[in-house]
Amino acid sequence: MIENRPIITFIAHATLILGIAIVAFPIWITFVASTHDAVRMTQVPLPLWPGDQFFANLYTTFTVGAGGGNTVPVGMMMFNSLIVALMIAVGKITISLLSAFAIVYFKFPFRMGFFWMIFLTLMLPVEVRILPPFKVVADLGMLNSYWGLSIPLIASATATFMFRQVFLTVPDEMLEAARVDGAGPMRFFWDILLPLSRTNIAALFVILFIYGWNQYLWPLLITTDSSMFTVVMSIKQMLESAEQAPEWHLIMMTSLLAMLPPIVVVLSMQKMFVQGLTETDK
Repeated sequence: MIENRPIITFIAHATLILGIAIVAFPIWITFVASTHDAVRMTQVPLPLWPGDQFFANLYTTFTVGAGGGNTVPVGMMMFNSLIVALMIAVGKITISLLSAFAIVYFKFPFRMGFFWMIFLTLMLPVEVRILPPFKVVADLGMLNSYWGLSIPLIASATATFMFRQVFLTVPDEMLEAARVDGAGPMRFFWDILLPLSRTNIAALFVILFIYGWNQYLWPLLITTDSSMFTVVMSIKQMLESAEQAPEWHLIMMTSLLAMLPPIVVVLSMQKMFVQGLTETDK
């Protein structure tokens, strides 16, 4: 029987509400700032309640950009970020699935050595190994391109390790049954392993999509054409796009728009995301 402890219940709920308020307050301020005009955002005190300029600021930001058109419209930057995030997420999942499949089901020399070499790359931060990929991308002429923005980032030791662990839970009897039925390796991979890994793929897709969407350093390094800017890296450019004071109402609108796609992905795939991270039996 669960004891009724109103004081502990009250403290727990108050703590949760306080935590939500601390997290949500900056987002609320961002939303409020995006609904006022430039003049109001320079006055003290700053507003805490929405204004009536939301749709005007949305139209200006999405189609014109900050600085009176001196920056790329946010619509184009969000499209760039979407393409890059999808290419990174799909590329990482595809390569990691095939890598884990080869490591688990194929016997070749130094198999585990290659796996641990992949796994050890987790110890190297991106900043340490960023110059060699940049040199390769520059030599191949992939600067200011979607391929240059995404291909160097699609290798994933974390996803390879996760899929390897999933494949190791698949009973050997399934492999033997597939062989008896005449299924080849790729048929076994496509018809059995992929359906069993569906929730794990969904969970990784959410994580990797957000990873690709939030990229800042790599796009900043390889893009010089403003038409290839991503929305996250361009927020700083908006601060420096003109000699006048920053247009905070448009910058906040851009920040608000940059939050939406990751939120939509998380909410739309929430159930499979939780299942993919928690389930252990296949």
